Amino acid sequence: MLDVHIIKQRGQFSVDVNFFCPDGRLLALTGPSGSGKTTVIRALAGLDRPDCGHISYRKKYWYHSTTSCFLKPRKRKVGYMFQEHTLFPHLSVRKNIAFACRDDERVSKLLRLLSIEHLADSRPHRISGGERQRTALAQALASDPDVLLLDEPFSALDTMTRNRLRHLLLDLKESLKIPIIMVTHDLEEARQLSDQHICLEKGAVVACERKTGNNFIPSLLAPAPI
Repeated sequence: MLDVHIIKQRGQFSVDVNFFCPDGRLLALTGPSGSGKTTVIRALAGLDRPDCGHISYRKKYWYHSTTSCFLKPRKRKVGYMFQEHTLFPHLSVRKNIAFACRDDERVSKLLRLLSIEHLADSRPHRISGGERQRTALAQALASDPDVLLLDEPFSALDTMTRNRLRHLLLDLKESLKIPIIMVTHDLEEARQLSDQHICLEKGAVVACERKTGNNFIPSLLAPAPI
């Protein structure tokens, strides 16, 4: 269980977010540009330090303002797929994944899992946008993370490729059994992929939906454990 309650001053407003995300579930953050979505995900990764609050996973604190606890990113076991992928252009697909993982067997497993095994020796400029996103996702998973963070992972792709990768992520969610936090501008994407959806506006939670069966139940209250 990922347990988050953070407050972070950002320009003219404070980002104030409170949520839980159990293992094997995906929580989507939506909202207009500048609403605080990326601030939240960067705080989870340890790239930004909140002003107060806490972040914990399986009851181990990554951040706690009262005790001044703040784990550095490399100690959090977080996989982070940035909006702009971070592939090295001079490295092959295999070596890009291996950069985050020295286990050759795991690299081969991820190549198979994400259906890019045939591209192992290709460089990023030789493959399609969807294949680069699959490689970036494999790179984020290479370290066997406890939590996966996705920042607008499919926003730059065409509709057909985006739909394929959405279905891939749904399959991965079932097999990974870790909390997944995804930032997206696309409400349809959030509802298709998530178990819980939070909408931010100027840093505040203005709406929350939780999936019950095949439907989402809206709530204006702070999210509770799924």
